[in-house]
Amino acid sequence: MLEVFSTPEAWAALLTLTAMEIVLGIDNVVFISVLVAKLPEHQAKRARQVGLGLALVFRIGLLFMLTWLIGLKEPVFSALGHGFSWRDIILIAGGGFLIVKATLELHNSIEGEEHGSKGAVQKAFAIIIAQIIVIDLVFSIDSIITAIGMAESIEVMIAAVMIAVAVMYLSSGPISDFVSRHPTTKVLALAFLLLIGMVLVADGFGFHVPKGYIYSAMAFALLVEILNVVAKGRKAKLASIAGVSDAPTRPADRTAR
Repeated sequence: MLEVFSTPEAWAALLTLTAMEIVLGIDNVVFISVLVAKLPEHQAKRARQVGLGLALVFRIGLLFMLTWLIGLKEPVFSALGHGFSWRDIILIAGGGFLIVKATLELHNSIEGEEHGSKGAVQKAFAIIIAQIIVIDLVFSIDSIITAIGMAESIEVMIAAVMIAVAVMYLSSGPISDFVSRHPTTKVLALAFLLLIGMVLVADGFGFHVPKGYIYSAMAFALLVEILNVVAKGRKAKLASIAGVSDAPTRPADRTAR
């Protein structure tokens, strides 16, 4: 197995495929971060572990089903002048799920209906895990089909997937914490999911949107939001410093008057 990595071509393929898998995994991390934001801290960490562990299992399992995956691109029926494959059907269903989920979460965030009893939280944990399983499967299929087109060795594919999921796991914690601390970033993340869902549905219907455009727009919006969060933090800090410095002088001013 290790002999595969003895050539520069294999390392180049590994680096390229790892970078691609990390980029494709951004959608998964955003989805998991939004879902676990409403859970208690210990359950949120467990949900992230289960979700990304399942993502790794799905991706490696699907890699060993190469023939079946390649067959997913073959049309199974035609409608509206377009041949729909199983991959298209899965993308449309997964995209529709993301659109519905993001819309409901946006409604809950605006209406303030996110808190519940302990029993509701326990039930929410099971529901969140089920939702993560569904979306893991959708993202895994698209990710692995991309991997098959970029590399020839299954060892290289497995190594790239493992590295990408490890990076996703390390980044999911800070991203989830950031989302939970800043409500406006959660709304932005849900808008990202809504956009990703629409892109998946469009892809399923044969309208391919280059992912570079989507990720560039997401990166720009995220940069603006980060600057907004930093500006708010600095204003709050300056206001607190001004309040502390003004507090001792106010009694003296009243005495002088």
